[in-house]
Amino acid sequence: MTTKEVWGIYADDVKHFILSKVKNTSITEDLLQETFIKVHTKLHTLKDEHKLKSWLFSIARYTILDHFRKNKKELPVEELELEADSEPMEHSEQDCLRGIIKSLPKKYRDPLFLSDIKGLKQQEVANQLHLSLPTVKSQIQRARQQIAQGFMDCCGFVMNDEGHLVGEIQDKADCKVCH
Repeated sequence: MTTKEVWGIYADDVKHFILSKVKNTSITEDLLQETFIKVHTKLHTLKDEHKLKSWLFSIARYTILDHFRKNKKELPVEELELEADSEPMEHSEQDCLRGIIKSLPKKYRDPLFLSDIKGLKQQEVANQLHLSLPTVKSQIQRARQQIAQGFMDCCGFVMNDEGHLVGEIQDKADCKVCH
């Protein structure tokens, strides 16, 4: 698939998505172009065309986030959380992880999301959430522990002697988080 074909199919949807987040048509046009420049330069790295739409919207999400960071504007965490996509073909660790993260209490989910998923430094997370650094560190640590426990409860993973989760993802029908 070419960038032109991707543009033809998804440009309007991506534009609407960006506009819903930035609320400015001029900025939306700029971010749409920036998103498709990234798509054009990285399209060859996409291995599975069935994942094109979610890949494209991830690029748009990160482009929006970069815009807000660059302009030192705060964006509520909920604004960029993953949107409900069509159900994936296969059941994966990402499905379980997404479900486990969504089930975390908000006070743990938000710092974890900003730190581990969006890549902010913990001090930046503390500043954005108006919390102390020790509080943010504690909440992120507790969130990580709850994620590990979620994999043990959901999919029967176990903690090995080195403290690593080991196991295999169950079929979707047997998964307590995704089913």
